[in-house]
Amino acid sequence: MPEPRETAVYTHGHHESVLRSHTWRTAANSAAYLLGSLKPHMRILDVGCGPGTITADLAELVSHGHVTGVDRAPAILERARATAAGRGLSNVGFAVADVHALDYPDDHFCVVHAHQVLQHVGDPVAALREMRRVTRPGGFVAVRDADFGAMTWYPAVPGLDDWRELYGRVARANGGEPDAGRRLRAWALRAGFTDVTATSSTWTFATAADREWWSGLWAERTVASAYAERAVDGGHATPGRLRAVAEAWREWGAREDGWFAVLHGEILCRKDS
Repeated sequence: MPEPRETAVYTHGHHESVLRSHTWRTAANSAAYLLGSLKPHMRILDVGCGPGTITADLAELVSHGHVTGVDRAPAILERARATAAGRGLSNVGFAVADVHALDYPDDHFCVVHAHQVLQHVGDPVAALREMRRVTRPGGFVAVRDADFGAMTWYPAVPGLDDWRELYGRVARANGGEPDAGRRLRAWALRAGFTDVTATSSTWTFATAADREWWSGLWAERTVASAYAERAVDGGHATPGRLRAVAEAWREWGAREDGWFAVLHGEILCRKDS
């Protein structure tokens, strides 16, 4: 088994404003590109599962198979276990793991899935190699990551440009790559995959309710989460600058004509037989 590698610091942490976003995610809104490849008997590894909402959806879709959700943060796995238990699922389990050194044998899983993970790791190519190692020949590695540089919105609230620039600096200082979405195919090729299907999809926030939700969680995350602490402690921003960015989010969210699109890159990599 490979030795664990140094990985990036997880920029967001698990503040309530972060979990509000994570628990909204489903297989339908976050893994649609994978769903057509699933079969009821499959064994799936869900890397970076967080609170387990996508993991639980996958378990329901492979009703005669099994899903293992793994995350580096033990505390969040308790939330994931509660999610699965609340849905009465018996074909799902959870464990602490590092994507750079997965404690599973070669050729073990039919599908290895990761959503919003590679943007936060120290060596995404090594992570993909490790995901490939534990995937069976003919199986799939499925990865989806946002691309912050490609996010777009209307109207042009100046403070949101400041938000994106600041977030990029904080994320990169933590060892991550916030524009991961556009890099996924290149990383997969470097990891040794030869059969890579690259696609993209979006989340769009335009209704009054969606704007309130999206702007509110980012405004709160900007001043109250681990991201806020790392922005200040790392010398990237003052508390005053963070408050100004949070206010820009609320200003955008209150706009009747507001619209925000989050672009995601996706790769579905079949392991050579």
